[in-house]
Amino acid sequence: MQDSDTTKYVIQATIHADGIIERPDVVGAIFGQTEGLLGNDLDLRDLQKTGRIGRIDVSVSSKSGKAAGTITIPSSLDRVETAILAASLETIDRVGPCIAQIELEKMVDVRAAKRKHIIDRAKYILTDMFNQTVPESQEIADEVKKSVRVEEITEYSKDKLPAGPNVTESDAIILVEGRADVLNLLRYGIKNTVAVGGTSIPDSIIPLCKEKTVTAFTDGDRGGELIIKELLQMADIDFVARAPDGKGVEELVQKEIVTSLRQKEPIEQAVVSYAQPVEVKRRKPDRSMKVQKRAIPKPHAVEKPQNGSDDLMTHVHALADTMNARLLDADTKVISEVSVRDLASSLKSCANSIESVVFDGMITQRLLDIASEKNVKNLVGAEMGHITKHPTAIKVLTASDL
Repeated sequence: MQDSDTTKYVIQATIHADGIIERPDVVGAIFGQTEGLLGNDLDLRDLQKTGRIGRIDVSVSSKSGKAAGTITIPSSLDRVETAILAASLETIDRVGPCIAQIELEKMVDVRAAKRKHIIDRAKYILTDMFNQTVPESQEIADEVKKSVRVEEITEYSKDKLPAGPNVTESDAIILVEGRADVLNLLRYGIKNTVAVGGTSIPDSIIPLCKEKTVTAFTDGDRGGELIIKELLQMADIDFVARAPDGKGVEELVQKEIVTSLRQKEPIEQAVVSYAQPVEVKRRKPDRSMKVQKRAIPKPHAVEKPQNGSDDLMTHVHALADTMNARLLDADTKVISEVSVRDLASSLKSCANSIESVVFDGMITQRLLDIASEKNVKNLVGAEMGHITKHPTAIKVLTASDL
């Protein structure tokens, strides 16, 4: 029996065997042949003990010396883990003494079925049970508005990516995983979303990201993390936002969506948070397609510091591959050393007079603006990000400029 309070998905599969088998044989084969296959986190026995999967229901019958039947497994895991578990069933090739084959038939989203029932029942209540009574509830009005918004979903580019109606004309867009995420954001009036469709980023997304201010908004699971890592390599994004742990964007209510988007990370922090051995795509200096941007000289093309360049280079070498930053005084002495992740806040709160900032990270407009406000004279980073305005009082350099 599945627990209706916790079940999210139901795995439904068929089984065929070249011999006579019974339910205990099938259940034993499922536990035995998947043991250790997916690691400790997805061990079926542990998952069943903790209630993350329900009772494995098997119905099997035999005829003419062969057996066939169905397998049903309720799951409260997330979509990715449930899909992995379902795929593992198809690796079972023997049940008892018989050669057998298990084939996944379908995955049922229990919550989707419940929502459909609620909607259908609510339509009946509104149209028949109220008997022409004019509804005055603000909640009903809001639901009507949401329905209209859902109908506004469009397709973007030749890849026919699910998108909100404002993607083309908006200066800023939100990248989400799939169509259900776009629909959920539309319900709450967010119309500048486009779905990338998983970890294989469509080609049409790359030029779009060069034209817009882009926030990647992904599920709070391993799949969402992988999508962010690929976007960091493939596309020119500006911010990263995540749904709460274990939740998908499609499940969030308005308050959770607003909170997640407000807590988005700037790209310089995201590069640190999702650092990986492979090269991460950095911002290109040439962003001429960016909306309402004007051509300006490259910030690192300024005159090199006349004094102290050797001292600054000493700090550059010391910080290489550390993802740290140093705040320096007029004598290039270290005021404090912090992680790149905390550099912006440390700059703001530092009470000392800062002459130079040297760090192992990407120079961004946000860091440049903060450094300018603190009257910093030299800002030295590992590489140059996308800069739209360059205060004349501050020298912006990369290690190759020293």
